[in-house]
Amino acid sequence: MVPKQILLRACLCLAVLLSIAPAHADAPKHNVILFVPDGLRRKIVTPETAPTFADVRDKGVNFVNSHSLFPTFTMPNSSGMATGHYLGDTGVFGNVMYAGFIIRSAKSARLSFIESDGVIGDIDDHFGGNFIDEETILHVAHRSGFNTAAIGKIGPTAVFDHSSRGGAESVIIDDATGRSVGIPLAPWVSEGLKAYGLPTEAPSRLTNKDHGDFKTPGTKDANIVQQGYFVQALTKVVLPKFKEDGKPFVIVFWSRDPDGTQHNQGDSFLRLEPGINGPTSMAAISNADSNLAMIRRTLDRLGLADTTNIIISSDHGFSTISKQSQTSEAAKATYPNVPPSLLPPGFLAIDLAKTLDMPLYDPDDGNAKVSEGTHPSDGNGYIGKDPNAPNVIVAANGGSDLIYIPSGDRALVQKTIDSLMAQDYVSGIFVEDDLGSFAGTLPLSAVNLKGSALMLRPSIVVNFKSFSTGCSEPTTCAVVVSDTELQQGQGMHGSFNRGDTENFMAAIGPDFKEGFVDEAPASNADIGKTIIAILGLLPTSHGKLVGRPLIEAFPNGATPQWERKTLGSAPSASGLRTILNYQVAGDTKYFDAAGFPGRTVGLHPEATIAETHK
Repeated sequence: MVPKQILLRACLCLAVLLSIAPAHADAPKHNVILFVPDGLRRKIVTPETAPTFADVRDKGVNFVNSHSLFPTFTMPNSSGMATGHYLGDTGVFGNVMYAGFIIRSAKSARLSFIESDGVIGDIDDHFGGNFIDEETILHVAHRSGFNTAAIGKIGPTAVFDHSSRGGAESVIIDDATGRSVGIPLAPWVSEGLKAYGLPTEAPSRLTNKDHGDFKTPGTKDANIVQQGYFVQALTKVVLPKFKEDGKPFVIVFWSRDPDGTQHNQGDSFLRLEPGINGPTSMAAISNADSNLAMIRRTLDRLGLADTTNIIISSDHGFSTISKQSQTSEAAKATYPNVPPSLLPPGFLAIDLAKTLDMPLYDPDDGNAKVSEGTHPSDGNGYIGKDPNAPNVIVAANGGSDLIYIPSGDRALVQKTIDSLMAQDYVSGIFVEDDLGSFAGTLPLSAVNLKGSALMLRPSIVVNFKSFSTGCSEPTTCAVVVSDTELQQGQGMHGSFNRGDTENFMAAIGPDFKEGFVDEAPASNADIGKTIIAILGLLPTSHGKLVGRPLIEAFPNGATPQWERKTLGSAPSASGLRTILNYQVAGDTKYFDAAGFPGRTVGLHPEATIAETHK
C-alpha cells in the first residue's frame, strides 16, 4: 500500500504540472530537441554570424536576460540543464573537482577532470549509481515512455542519462563511442550507422584538438569532421527510427563548437586581440549553426517540425585568456615552457604554497614535488607536508578555481583568504557557510552552491579578474585571468564576469510563443524545468535549489514579476568587498556578475533594487 504522504506529494506535483502545461491536456505529447552550442555568447549571434540560431531567436522566443550557472563551466551547467537544479544540489561544482575518495579512472586518484564517461561512472558507483542525486530529464522521459537520446561532446552528453549506461535506454553517442571506455550502442543504432556507411567508432577532433604551446599557435580548424559525424548519426539513424516508432522523443545535441575551437584557436597567439573573435572562432560558430540547420531540415523532411520544440541554450559565454599579474610571485619566476613574466599553469597553487610556507605537489604527476622554476602540469595542486593528506587542495578550472581545506581549520581558511586578497588577479571570494563568515567574502549559499549535494563542497571558490579590451559591447570582448595550460590570447570561461554568465538562449515550436522577446531572467536551471513542464514529466527530486519553468514563453503564459538586487560583503582589512549583482523571479535567483569593484566585466557595485518588473 502506498503511504498517504507519497500519494499527496504526487497529486500536488501533478496539479502543478497541469497548471503550467503549455499544451492541451488531451493533445498528443510533443517532442523536444535541446541543442547546446557550447560556449556561444548571446550577443555574438547575428543573421550574418549564425543565421539558424538567429532565425530561431527571432521567429520564436528570444531570452534576452539569460544566465549560465556559476562557476560558468560545462559540467556544472550540464547538470543544471539535465535536472533543473542548481549546483548546490547537483554537486557538480566545476570541470575539475576534488572528490576525497579514489576515482579509478582518474590520473590523480582523488582529483579529476570529469568530462569523461569513465570518471562519471566511477563517481556514480561511489554514490550507489547517481552522484548527482537528482533524476535527469532523459531518465524520467525514458521511464515515462519517450524515446531518448543524447549526442555530442563527451562528458555533458552522458550527464543527461548518466545512470543508464547499458545502451538499452537512452542512445548515447559521444567522443568515446565505439571504444572500450564508451557507453555501448543498441544493435539498431550500430546497424543503422553501418547502413549509411558511418563508422561505429566516433572520429576524433583531428587538428581541432591542437592547442599549441608557448611557442606554437593553436588550431585554425573548427571541429567539422567530428560534429559532422554526430549530426549524421542523429539525422540519418536516430531521428528516422524515432519517427518510425511513433513515440514522442527527447533529444539532446551537445555541440562542442564553438567552445573547443575558441579554447584552442591560434588566431591571437599571446595577444588579447582579436582573442576569441578571430576567423577560427567565427568558423566554429558557423559550424554549430550549420549542425542545427541540418537537424531542422531533417525534421521538415520527416514531417516532425510541427510537433517538435527546439530549445537552444549554451552552457556559458566565453572570454579571452589573460596571463598577466603584477602581484603574483609565480609570474616572476622563469619556466622553460612559459613566456617571460606571464602566469604559469597552477599560479594560484604556487602563490598559495609560498604564502602558507608549505610544500606544493602535483597530483597529476604522481604527487611529484613542485620545485622552483616548475609548475603543476595541469594547474592542480596539493599543499602541505604530506601529499596524501594535503592541508589545502587547489582544483584549477580556468576562470575560477576551487579550493578545498579538509580540516576546516578557520585559521588556515583565514590565511588562505588573506593570500587571495593580496593578488591582483582575484575578483571575489565565496566561502563555505559552515566555516563561518570572513570579511571581504560572501558565503557559498549566496550563489546557490550550498544545498543537498552528495559531492564534497569546496571550502573556497575563487573568481578571477576580468576586463574588456574596449569594444562597444564589453561582453563580446571580455578578457579573464585564467588558471590553465592554454596560452594568453586563447579562450576560457568559468568566471563571474557577464561575458561568461550571458549565454545564448532561444526556443521555437508548438509549445512556445512566436516572435516573443522574453525580458524576464532565465537560466540553465530553468531549461530542465521547462522541458519537464512541456512534457508533463514527474521526476524524483531531493534538493530544493531549483529553476522555474519559463511559463511566460508558453503560448498563454504570463511574465512573472522580477527584480534586480545587489549583495555586498563586509570590507576586508584592505577594503575589498565581494559584490554580487543578481535578479529574483519568485523564489528563483539569477546571477549576473560578481567580484571586487573594478575587476569584473558587467559588475555594478553600487546598484540597488531598480524596480519590480511585470
